[in-house]
Amino acid sequence: MTYDGLALFRDITDSEVEAMIRCFRMYRGQYGPGASIRTYGEQGGEVGVILRGAAAVVRFDHAGNRTILERLVTGSVFGEVLAFTPALGDCLEVVSDGSSEVLFMSYDHMMKRCEKACSYHSKLVQNMFRLVTEQTRRLSLRVEILSRRSIRDKLLCYFRICCLEAGGPAFTLPFSLSALADYISADRSAMMRELGRMRQEGLVAVDGRRVTVADAPLPGEDPVRRV
Repeated sequence: MTYDGLALFRDITDSEVEAMIRCFRMYRGQYGPGASIRTYGEQGGEVGVILRGAAAVVRFDHAGNRTILERLVTGSVFGEVLAFTPALGDCLEVVSDGSSEVLFMSYDHMMKRCEKACSYHSKLVQNMFRLVTEQTRRLSLRVEILSRRSIRDKLLCYFRICCLEAGGPAFTLPFSLSALADYISADRSAMMRELGRMRQEGLVAVDGRRVTVADAPLPGEDPVRRV
């Protein structure tokens, strides 16, 4: 297998990655659509890397309400030590979106000083810190979205962030409209009604998962300050 393109293994050759897999006793898991990859709190101290496919970090509260906290794509990392632990009876799960393959490693193994002082071990740690920094940035944007008081403002904030990432006024949603409601923590029926009104007013055009925003932000502009 080639690991080229995975941010965690940036500047590390495939043979060096295979050497670390043996040294750190990493292991792989394969999951089908909707399968639970991990429940936070079950196995603390492990880091997972999405080798193939996608997943989502999902919170279920005590009443069974579902909220998508984070989308994970190929190359994303997750783990209790990188995020948060359940509180107030909530359940946090990493759920496979379609078929996926995940590589697991011990956080302690990864962070402790290698006895052989391997240069690629140090690169792995540097890459992990870069990923944690990027994850912090994404979570900060998520807070901005959820802090909006109305469903319309949440949608516009999220859509404008997606426009900037896509480099234009059109982008493809990474999930269904039903999952979008979970992501912005809104009632699905209420979100669909608001989205319908936005389409009628010409603010957005929606074709399946393809979304076009009429008043898309310019490159370099802060999208959250326009809402």
